[in-house]
Amino acid sequence: MKKKLLSILLATAMVATMAGCGDKTPADSSSASSSVADTQATAPAEPYNLETLTMVVNGTLTASVENRQDAFEEQWEAAVSEKIGHKIDLVIQQQDHSGYVDAVGRIFAGGDLPDVILMSADMYAQYAPTGILWDMTEAYENAEFQSRIELKSVNEAMKIDGKLYGFAPATGNGCVTWVKKSWMDAVGVKAEDITNWDAYYDMLTKFTTEDPDGNGKNDTYGVAAAGFVGFEAPYINYLPEFWQDAYPAFVQDDNGVWYDGFNTDATKQALLRLQKAYNDGVIDPESLTMGTKDVRTKYWSADQAGSFGAFTYWAGKWEQTVYDNFETNGVNTELVTLAPLAEVGAYLNREAPVWCIIDDGDGDNSREQAVFDAFIETMLDGDTVQMLWTYGAEGVHWSTAAETVTLKGKDGKEDTVKEYTEGQFHLLPSPNDPTTAWKSNAIDPSLVIAPLTNGISSVTDIAAKGNIFFSEHSVQAPKSASSETLTNEGGTLNDLKTEVITEVVTKNGDVDQWMSYYDEQSKSLVETILAELNQ
Repeated sequence: MKKKLLSILLATAMVATMAGCGDKTPADSSSASSSVADTQATAPAEPYNLETLTMVVNGTLTASVENRQDAFEEQWEAAVSEKIGHKIDLVIQQQDHSGYVDAVGRIFAGGDLPDVILMSADMYAQYAPTGILWDMTEAYENAEFQSRIELKSVNEAMKIDGKLYGFAPATGNGCVTWVKKSWMDAVGVKAEDITNWDAYYDMLTKFTTEDPDGNGKNDTYGVAAAGFVGFEAPYINYLPEFWQDAYPAFVQDDNGVWYDGFNTDATKQALLRLQKAYNDGVIDPESLTMGTKDVRTKYWSADQAGSFGAFTYWAGKWEQTVYDNFETNGVNTELVTLAPLAEVGAYLNREAPVWCIIDDGDGDNSREQAVFDAFIETMLDGDTVQMLWTYGAEGVHWSTAAETVTLKGKDGKEDTVKEYTEGQFHLLPSPNDPTTAWKSNAIDPSLVIAPLTNGISSVTDIAAKGNIFFSEHSVQAPKSASSETLTNEGGTLNDLKTEVITEVVTKNGDVDQWMSYYDEQSKSLVETILAELNQ
């Protein structure tokens, strides 16, 4: 599903009533701006009786169906009903994490809109000006949790022209590069020597050619990633060493002028680095089609044949997850976290993902305020509901009961047994994998903007250390672009970029020829988008 299909919705959202979820389809309005203004100007006649709340989310919610989402849903309904005084049926529409952009496109193009949807920063920037997202500025500023927020700058940074259309309960975080130390030792590489591109690429080459896993076969790779580039900000986070100073999206220069970062010499050089790595067999060729789950599984697989040495992924709790899976699968657990290469400078801290409320466009805030009160206000209540978002369901994902907890041994290993006393917080085995302990749900406890008030925390030493490392070696990612044409036709440009990257990297195409092709094919569209961005 291409983003350009969203034009079906966006071109008609302000002039027609579409079939939606309940009464949440945007109604007739002369423009996005007037719709927002009318909504803010009209006071609700009476409290809205919210009976069902539909949310759309990606893999950020780790309490998936196979991880007892039913228990999370049941306990959320009970806790929220106690707070607001009546029962709400929570309907979770969880989409595949790797294909989330396309999934959201299908939902919006189809018109069957949810009440709440999780959006990445670039999606948020594109949808906010359309009038589809509710202006929650006043509701946010009057929220009970305001007195407990320690990182107010996170949501202040999400405001567009002073208005807030989405809520971030945690900071954005970003990716760092880990390397298997046992592989480095096997090929005679020292971490302190990997400071620039040449040293990094030499290490990848040795991982590919010198049998670092010791199985006597030439079946390993230097690096792998879920795609050669991403189509959600910050785009280059899974292969920062290859992209370096390139940023293949619309970006602002030092004077605040927007330009097409794909059509630059920096992107050309990045494609040449990727092309060489592909030709040399240094980068796993499946990177073209693998999703994030595929890459993770290959990295920590018990059978390291086909695996790779360098992996760039989310800092903090994911480092703990990698460590735990190494341990479970009998893989050496030592990881080296690389400082950014000289050519990279710093890792990118992404703009935070946000929860957005769909505006039904009827000029009455009562439904939207009811959704805010039930969903967002309770999300950071400091206790019961925040525990659900942070750690999942009590008795299923975590507990404070006096009990014996057993993590099953894998591949003949002994079980790990731990005893807990009454009142002692502890995480339970993951429902879908009894060999590993549960970690957290949708909110990373180490990144939340308003901490729990009950004193509970499960942030491990490994995760805490990883978060500190990232904060010391990162800068804020560039601001995401937003314009009407980019929202409607962004998919066309993404298709074109994918074609160019595929031809150059995997088919050894001439980079100058294909960059010229991109310029010719995108020129009119890019000029329109830049005119809108720079007006």
